Parts: sequence; C-alpha cells; structure tokens
Amino acid sequence: MGIASKFSTQAKHLPFNRRLHITPTLTTVIGGFVFITAALVLIVQAATSEKVVRNLGGSLINSGMHSLEQAFSAQIEAVEEASSFTAAALSTGSILLRRPQEVADYMFGALSAMEHVSFVIVADRNGNFIQVDRGRADGILVPQFVPKTDETHALAGLISSSRDKTAPFWSGPAFYPQRQHTYIAHVQPILSDGPGGSDYEGLVLMAMSMERLSEVTSDISTGLVQVFMINPQTYGLIAHPALSEVFNLLSPTSPLIGLENVPDTFLQTLKSTETVDASGYGIRQGHEMRAGYDALGNKRFVVLQSPDLGPTGLPISIGAHFPAEVLEQPLEQLSDAILIGIALLGLSLIGAGFLAHRIGQPIRRAALGARAVADLELDSAEHLPGSFVRELDDLANGFNSMVSGLTAFSRYVPKTLVRKLLREGRAYAPPEEREVAVMFTDIAGFTSASEGMTATETAAFVNHHLSLLGAEITKEGGTIDKYIGDSVMAFWGAPERLENPAEPAARAAIGMARAIREDNIARVARGEAPVRIRIGLHMGPLVVGDIGAPERVNYTVIGDTVNAASRLESLGKEIDGSSDVVILVSSEIAKRLGNTVEYRSIGQHQVKGRVEPLAVVRLID
Repeated sequence: MGIASKFSTQAKHLPFNRRLHITPTLTTVIGGFVFITAALVLIVQAATSEKVVRNLGGSLINSGMHSLEQAFSAQIEAVEEASSFTAAALSTGSILLRRPQEVADYMFGALSAMEHVSFVIVADRNGNFIQVDRGRADGILVPQFVPKTDETHALAGLISSSRDKTAPFWSGPAFYPQRQHTYIAHVQPILSDGPGGSDYEGLVLMAMSMERLSEVTSDISTGLVQVFMINPQTYGLIAHPALSEVFNLLSPTSPLIGLENVPDTFLQTLKSTETVDASGYGIRQGHEMRAGYDALGNKRFVVLQSPDLGPTGLPISIGAHFPAEVLEQPLEQLSDAILIGIALLGLSLIGAGFLAHRIGQPIRRAALGARAVADLELDSAEHLPGSFVRELDDLANGFNSMVSGLTAFSRYVPKTLVRKLLREGRAYAPPEEREVAVMFTDIAGFTSASEGMTATETAAFVNHHLSLLGAEITKEGGTIDKYIGDSVMAFWGAPERLENPAEPAARAAIGMARAIREDNIARVARGEAPVRIRIGLHMGPLVVGDIGAPERVNYTVIGDTVNAASRLESLGKEIDGSSDVVILVSSEIAKRLGNTVEYRSIGQHQVKGRVEPLAVVRLID
C-alpha cells in the first residue's frame, strides 16, 4: 500500500490537461536558440557585409572616376593657365606681337609641355596669326605665319568672331575642312594693359583634337573599364579609344560621331539604357548611373559625369562603362554566402532535431514505461537500453531496477485493488463501514485429491485453478482479498462504491461455474478427475480499509458478513456433496438480484458461529 499511495499522491499533482511531447519540444527549444543566434549573426553579418561590399565597389568606381576627372581637369587647367599666361605676356610686352619669330619660339615651348594640345595660334588685332602644330608623331611642325588676307583658313571665322570677347571661353566641337578633323578650342583674348584692360589686342587659341582626347581615354581605359567623353546635350561622342576607326565620318554637319556609328556596341545602346539609383551602389552624387546589356547579353553599368562637375564652359562629360559584375559580383557572392549560411542553419536545425530525438527517445520510452507502471501493466513496460548520456543512462538503470522490483512485489499485492485505489486517488484507506458483498470459494475434496500429487503438481494445479477463478472476479470488478490455500476470498463494493454489489458478485460466481465446467471437460479428456467447488456469497455491513501494523498493512474487510459468507461456502457440502459446482448465497444477496439471475430458496439453515439461522438461496448456474 505504501508504493500505491506514493503513485496516487504524485498522479494527483501532474498537470495532464496540457502536455507537450519531448522530441518536438526539445527540437523547438534547441533549434529555436540555434536559429535565433545564427539568424541574428547572419543578419548582422549580411547587413554589414552588404554595406561594406556596396561601398567598396562604389568606392572603386568613385576613385577611378575621380582620378579620370582629375587627370582631365589637370590637362584643361594647364591649357587655360598657359593661355592666360601667354596672353598676359603679350599684353604686357614681355613678348612682342610685332616680332613673329619671337612669338613662335615661345609657342614652341608652350606646346612641347602640353602633349594633349594639337596646335596653338596667336593672332593680332588685325587678324594676322601665327600657328604651331603638333605632328602625329609628336613632332612640332614649323610655324605658319598666316596673314589676315587668308580668309579661307579653317580658324579665320573663329578668330574674327572672337574680337569682341573680353573673357576666355571654350568653343564647341567644330569640324575644320582643311584639317578634316574636329577640334575643341580654348580662346583667350589679349587685352591692352593685361587682363584688366579693355582694348582688344589679339587672342591666344589652343586646340585639342578628338584624336588627342581619344588617346587620353585609351591610356586610362583598362580591360574591364572603357572610358569615353561625350557631349551631354547631343550625345555625340568626343573621345573613345576606338574612335579613330570612324574619323572618316566626321564632317562640317557632323562634327561628332553619333551613337549609332560608335565603334562600341554597348555605347550604341546608351539612350535605351535604364537609369539606376547610383546611391544604392555608393556612387557619389553628381554622377548618373545607367544599366544595359551588350551584344552578348551581358549586363553593364555606365557612369556619366554631371556637366556641372566638369570644366566650366566645356561641353564634355566623362563617362565609363564596365561589366555589372564589378559591382554586383561581390553582392552575388555575398548572396551565395547568405544562402550557404541559411543552408548551414537548416542543417543545424536538422542536427538539433536529431539530437533532440536521440535525447528524447529514452525519455519517451521511460515515459511510456512509467505510464505502464502507473497502470501496473508491468509486463508491457519495456526494458530501457543504456545511453551515452550519463543522466539518461542512470535513468534507464534506475527505471529497469524499479520495474524488476515492482514485478516481484506485484506478485504479492492484488493489482486490481491497487488500480482501484489509484483511480480513486487515495493515498491511504482508513477503516470505514461499508455494505459489501463477500465471496468465499473452496475445492471440495482437495485434501484427499492432493495426496496423490507431488508438491510441484499440487502448486501447478492450485495456480491454474486460482487463475480461472481470479479471472472471473477481475472481469466483474471484484477485489481479491487473499488466497487461502486452494480457496479465494473476494469482495465487491470497496474500495469503489457500488450501488448494488450483489449483481457483479453473483455474475462472477456463475462465471466461475462455467469456467470450472469447461476446464473439467479438458481434465476428463486427459484422464484426470474433475474439480468440484463450493461458493458462498453474503452481503452486509462490515469494516473495510487498511488493517494491520504500520510496517505491514492489508486492505481487507472484517465483520460478521465475512464469517457468514465463509459458512455458506462450507454449507455447500451438506446441501449437495456430489455436484461439480454449488453456489449458496444469503437472502440479502438474492433479493437484490431481481430477474437477472435464476435461483431457488433452500430454506433456513443454522450455520456455525451465528445464533440466528440464515435464509439460504442456491443460484442456478
């Protein structure tokens, strides 16, 4: 009873209304921690890396564009400074316009220091000018002294129209027929008494050809990055590493190469490219970014300098186009890394699930076994295997030892009684008065029958006989109090309360009769003598509960009702000593059976131990 009480006490406190399974719970908890930790690291790493990668790619482009713009601006500034310095020298008399050879010598020196300048012209107020050209092989040609009367000269119109200018300016791209080429020129008026004067004395003109500018872009371009210069208003190409291939298309009406004739298949599609948010790639403000596809279907980006960032008055924008991979491949690699990270995270979750399953499996087996133990179904409690986890291994060993001990213990404790107490949630059963139906059974002539058996045969015979009777008692919800040799004492109405204990007790008695008769058929077939039994049933008030010393307690019934049931069983040999089954019950039992069981009265009988006779009834089985 002590062990049963402990089970009952623990069972009452378990919250069985909401239960979780260990494997999904462990998987969720472990996997959740892994997922949250890894996901946060992955998110932070992805966000940081994405920003770094974008800024890094943008920084490379920005650095390249800035270097290109700086290099071009330096050349432009050199032209402007040289023009300004020459005009100042001429206006102050440091160089005299009336001495053409002296002016030519000075122009030789200025031109030699500026490789990007194609030719230099110094004109006087009358339109006479001196011209020094740079040859294609970078050799400086002999100066030309052109009088004003030569109005067919390519630059005569520009010189003439510049007489009313007082500030330096850049001319737009212009095609000069005599040279069969397009130039961009910087014009610096020569004013009397220096830049602050107002009288026009002449001009200094320094021109850059498309060929020279294309050489600049060729020097700066690389295998990946193609640099070019373009007129932002007309989209005419001014400079490109391959522009020399189409110089023959230049004309007075087409001083620049149109996009449709550009020797660059990607630039031909410049107008159809789509604008891209440059800030998303870390490209600095003031630059336009576009995206398109080349003839092979490869994506490329174009970065165009804003005209506002270039030299003032110069209608040129510097641009560069390059494969989109320069900016996007690191992002794609980052995306691949993120996908790999997600895949590894998924593997971690699978591993967490596998680990949870391995940890949960022995616990789940222990839980199933504990449930079987709680129901006293010890035979169905599986042996738990050992585990590599110390605590789980200790659990398995402890559980297996507990089941072994309970299995041995249950042989001496009525399991049906313990189950009933557990169902009622009792920690102990103090004695109380109940109205209970009590049954006694006995084998007629057992003493003489057992004299011819060995001890082993006797034990096997008794165990088989008691198993037959016990099965019928259990089937009808009775409680087996004890086995007394070949006899059984059982009762109905405790520990659970029954409205009419007489009915299941009578059904159990009839079931015993049927089981004995069926077993006797088998015994006779084996040449063995049939078994005859007597059964006594009585119902009445008695004391039921834990009876005994503190160290040894039995759940049993005591009182006159027990004695009467025992006497009814003994009376059976007097009523009918030859029948295989005699079931005698008191009138207290009979009057509660109604029409459910057939019986007949056999009158009043005096039984040992009672002053008053008992009204005895025999059940018809």
